[in-house]
Amino acid sequence: MKTSDFDYDLPPEYIAQTPIEPRDRARLMVLDRASNKLRHAYFYQLGEFLQPGDVLVLNETRVIPARLFGRKIPSGGRVELLLLKKIDDDVWEVLVGGKGLHTGRQIRFDDGRLAEIISELDGPRRLVRFNESIEAHLCDLGQTPLPPYIHTPLADSERYQTVYSRQPGSVAAPTAGLHFTPRLMERLKAKGVNFARVTLHIGLDTFAPVTEEDAEQHRIHSEWCELDEDAANTIRRARQAGGRVVAVGTTSVRTLESAAIHAAEDQIVTPYKGETSLYILPGYKFRLVDALITNFHLPRSTLIMLVSAFAGRERVLAAYKEAKNAGYRFYSFGDAMLIL
Repeated sequence: MKTSDFDYDLPPEYIAQTPIEPRDRARLMVLDRASNKLRHAYFYQLGEFLQPGDVLVLNETRVIPARLFGRKIPSGGRVELLLLKKIDDDVWEVLVGGKGLHTGRQIRFDDGRLAEIISELDGPRRLVRFNESIEAHLCDLGQTPLPPYIHTPLADSERYQTVYSRQPGSVAAPTAGLHFTPRLMERLKAKGVNFARVTLHIGLDTFAPVTEEDAEQHRIHSEWCELDEDAANTIRRARQAGGRVVAVGTTSVRTLESAAIHAAEDQIVTPYKGETSLYILPGYKFRLVDALITNFHLPRSTLIMLVSAFAGRERVLAAYKEAKNAGYRFYSFGDAMLIL
């Protein structure tokens, strides 16, 4: 399976630089796998394509102010750290930007806090120990990281959070969920659509393109996820009543499928908590996900590969071509797809 099989051309003008206001005015392409038909709608019309008894699975993760700036000791050279994963109270896995960032290098931040590189991992990844826990101080110390293809500053950092985010821990937003508003969620509840809430903290792989020509040789990094008893019960009840499990975003897909893989033999899903390195490529047999809400993803990425596994590579690439022709907006602040 070649990585180039998931490539497509996207001129920069298609990449959304700012979010649509209000959130649910984003466009929505609806792809029906059974009929192979496409429909064009808006996200606020989502309820027209859902049925009473369906369950929407939301990733409640919240983006942390993970972008930190400091200076090397003693040279004073500028350093950028992107927090990826908390290892211990004072130890984090990070991406570093700057030269000479080797084991033993110390870094000072504007508020006087110190950090030391304690281990060099692959590429620009490092393990860093801070002189005290920084989690409670990130709002003052850090900035919300935006994807590298977004060049317009964000006036309100909450616009890069879902309205239902509750669990801090991600370095990127679960962007399919950015289109929901409280009003839309209330309308869906009134229709009889249920909600299940999971958590997957988005980490390094969002920033790691697939560079191997053989897509199966790519090493996907693990991310922490949780599907609790309440979510498992909601999903089981929905399935037993004939409802569909609708994953909101690829992160919800990976959480659901990871839980299904580890489920007890007599259950379709049971609670799961832990690391997942589930890498979904075409040929994967989905155990739990019946429908998917997702954005339009980068070429040659693990995300477009996952969507292709769910809907078929040729069908997805044809839908992306139609989206370009119809002027859809791509990537994190772009428009959405509903794949039924």
